[in-house]
Amino acid sequence: MGLGSPCTRRDFVERALLATAAVAGVRARAQTTPFRAAATPVIDITDLYHPAQDPGDNFDLVAAYGLPEVDLRAVILDVTERYRHDVPRDAGYIPVMQLNALFDRRVPCAAASSRPLRALDDAAEDALGIQQWGVELLLDTLRLAEAPVDIVSFGSARPLAIALNREPELLLAKTRLVHLCAGSCDTGPLEWEWSDLEWNVDLDPLAFIRILRSDLPIALYPCATAQGPFSYGAHNCYYRLEDLRFIRDLPRGLRQYLLYALSASGRVDFLRVLEEEPEADVLDAVCARGHHVWETAVWAQVANRRIAQSPGGPWRLTPASEVGDDHHLLPNELLPCEWEIDDRAWLRWQPVAGETRRWMYDRGDPMANEAALREALPALYRSFGEALDSP
Repeated sequence: MGLGSPCTRRDFVERALLATAAVAGVRARAQTTPFRAAATPVIDITDLYHPAQDPGDNFDLVAAYGLPEVDLRAVILDVTERYRHDVPRDAGYIPVMQLNALFDRRVPCAAASSRPLRALDDAAEDALGIQQWGVELLLDTLRLAEAPVDIVSFGSARPLAIALNREPELLLAKTRLVHLCAGSCDTGPLEWEWSDLEWNVDLDPLAFIRILRSDLPIALYPCATAQGPFSYGAHNCYYRLEDLRFIRDLPRGLRQYLLYALSASGRVDFLRVLEEEPEADVLDAVCARGHHVWETAVWAQVANRRIAQSPGGPWRLTPASEVGDDHHLLPNELLPCEWEIDDRAWLRWQPVAGETRRWMYDRGDPMANEAALREALPALYRSFGEALDSP
């Protein structure tokens, strides 16, 4: 009608989708975040649920928002159908919306196909419409990226495998590095009661095989050793926090987010809860518990941070640019390697000296790593809280 600037239906839909993606999981075009132009662009694939299945996923997603070196472009929710029915549970749209509110962001999210691959080349074209949106969001984010993106994967490799099966050239052109947190650093079956495969691999073995046999550049951070997922080796990334007392030191919103997740709250007023003071019994119970962690090594690599100790000081996850010659460092490295993966999803790897597109995580002494991160991770989360509190 000649009033104002013309707005096509496509323009309107794209604007509406960006505004609502994190709430409803609708198909969204990825947004750029120019206020973090110098940071590493990242797509986060996570088996995040609400209520939490493993609250560590809710806990660790804070790093994607809090680290200033990370430009979080999209969250892809990796849902496995069999875990939606043991208790009332669904894809983790609510935790993403809570963090968007706390950090004043508009990171879009959507869920991917919940059924395991039927073949290595399965593109999951038959998935329900709402379960197509996660892979579509991943592909859209890559298309719009002005430079290659880091992809972190903390659940099954299924969303990434489906995307690769649909548009392999796009994945190869726009992926700087896949950080895959899954598997065992040892060849053969695991010694634990759930499966002879590590948890994330067992969610979709064919997807894991598909990605590790691909030409994508991949850094592998094994969650387990042959002794299981709660064991310690030089090449797996597991450690344990003795307690969560540091949550008491966080500002109200971030503290409430963590309590909401760690207590498996089912409250529907998930934004209002961030404004409340904690219930004393819930706070005491959560702070007293231990906590299993697998993702810190990945975020330290993506953010280019070092496990560093200044002379006479505590251990911290320090930006590489701030590490001095007098700092003591612990390894958090990626070793060039090559690997083979058989049809059972068992991996065999070895270091190499030449050019490669494969890297294996290495932390040296796992007990020294754990002791340092028990100091460094709480301090990192306190720094996120301080940033939220600053004007």
